[in-house]
Amino acid sequence: MRPFIEQAVFGIFPYVALTVFLVGSLIRFDREQYGWRSGSSQMLRARQLRWGSNLFHVGILFLLFGHFFGLLTPHAVYTALGLSVPDKQMLAIVSGGFFGVLCFIGLSMLLHRRLFDPRIRKTSSAMDIAILALLWLQLVLGLVTVPYSLGHPDGEVMLKLADWAQHIVTFRSGAAGFLEGVAWPYRAHLVLGMVIFLAFPFSRLVHIWSAPIWYVFRRYQIVRRRGAA
Repeated sequence: MRPFIEQAVFGIFPYVALTVFLVGSLIRFDREQYGWRSGSSQMLRARQLRWGSNLFHVGILFLLFGHFFGLLTPHAVYTALGLSVPDKQMLAIVSGGFFGVLCFIGLSMLLHRRLFDPRIRKTSSAMDIAILALLWLQLVLGLVTVPYSLGHPDGEVMLKLADWAQHIVTFRSGAAGFLEGVAWPYRAHLVLGMVIFLAFPFSRLVHIWSAPIWYVFRRYQIVRRRGAA
């Protein structure tokens, strides 16, 4: 029974979560692009919102890119650059721990603001609160893994997690096997991360896709040609 559960959770569920994440986001982008929003309540507790939002966004952006490159970059690339496994793990612990704490402080401020201000809570949906709570719990689990990582400085678990992620995104079998013997905080962190991917299209997080990245690469707009009357 246990091998079946392991395969279901770490070998099948990732594809379910990613499919819902991608297809759900595409459907909402196609049908509700003008309806999604961050649902800002910036007129209420503006100072707390400003500090919380800035700390959260700085932290979460670094953590997202750090996880993406850390898990999906082949180990051979790091060794070619002269970065050993223990050094890579220590870099991840220090940088991830620092930005994780920043993100945790910011998100705690945002969650406190939404839960304990009656006016803000009244205008918040159940999903607004749930997604913040899920992200907060995910950050806690991520920070809990730091002392576990310090306990095995050889980076063995980091390699297992990277092998799992790379097998998932390249559709190779046997991904769940790499997590055999990995401590519970890492496994819980992975499961909750997949749950967040699953909930993403149904939450306010979809406003991420509205970020005007294209603006940086836009062509110049000609207002009036030189020499025109």
